Amino acid sequence: MKKKVLTQILKVVLSLFLGGAILYWMYRDFNFRQVEYVMFHGMNWTWMLLSLPFGIFAQAFRGWRWRQTLEPVGEKPRASISVNSIFVSYASSLVVPRIGEFARCGILRRWDGVSFPKAIGTVVTERAIDSLLILLITFLTILYQIPVFHTFFRETGTSMGTFFCQFTFTGYIVTGICGITVIILLYFLLKKLSIYKKVKDAFKGIWQGVISLKKVKNVPLFIFFTLAIWISYFLHYYLTFFCFQATSHLSLSCALVTFIVGSIAVIVPTPNGAGPWHFAVKTMLILYGVGATDALNFVLIVHSIQTLLVVLIGIYGWLALSFTTKKKAVLKEA
Repeated sequence: MKKKVLTQILKVVLSLFLGGAILYWMYRDFNFRQVEYVMFHGMNWTWMLLSLPFGIFAQAFRGWRWRQTLEPVGEKPRASISVNSIFVSYASSLVVPRIGEFARCGILRRWDGVSFPKAIGTVVTERAIDSLLILLITFLTILYQIPVFHTFFRETGTSMGTFFCQFTFTGYIVTGICGITVIILLYFLLKKLSIYKKVKDAFKGIWQGVISLKKVKNVPLFIFFTLAIWISYFLHYYLTFFCFQATSHLSLSCALVTFIVGSIAVIVPTPNGAGPWHFAVKTMLILYGVGATDALNFVLIVHSIQTLLVVLIGIYGWLALSFTTKKKAVLKEA
């Protein structure tokens, strides 16, 4: 038990270190006072406020879709519990990366008596569907934007060699440390997955969740929820372009490219993608002609506000659950 706790602590520390190292590398010579000026004098808050509801919609649609995938395996949680569990899961993942997937399954188990292994299985199903959709969008986006990248490298004379020459010695060290940290985190993740596979009941539940997609009653509704999740995520991000003069002129295709790159970057296990997301989006914005300082301002402000939103709706979800009665069957078991 003590070893398990130490392992969890080590993973959290490594995750925080990885995100912190990338952020330090990016902002080590940054003047943070200008961020205050931009927020109060150089930013259109109307667009930011318009973007925030889409961040809530994305999580709500995910909760409704999850409820739909649970029905074929004999589980019928309440819609409110499903949505609030998603709210709490995203907020809890800010503390311990990826813990939210287990937290939301635990909430359904505690409030509605949903089988934990089956819930985990449907989470795997969801992630598989989302991954396939992101891969498809990424492939189509890259095909559409190849001329943009080709023009950029031709006109600027930029090559991979000159790109890496811009790295400082410190940059190489930080990059190396980040790479080693990712490898260590992946080791612990694979080790943990191997333990789960040894548990017969958990494996059975996961398999039931994976095949549950074939038995979804309303397939068009499932497709709608899936598309609505990612359209909401995109609008949550894209509308923030109009908050800043440096990004307000950028095209929809630019927003799509940076959105996809940022979505892939958050796979790295740091709190809400802090660090990898900043680096990926900032790099792509510069590729599209945004100044380095403006790009840093954009990623710092946008990510901070969107993270605060995750915290706030997570608190709301926790409070809502606190005032929600549990199903009688669950109360009897307790």
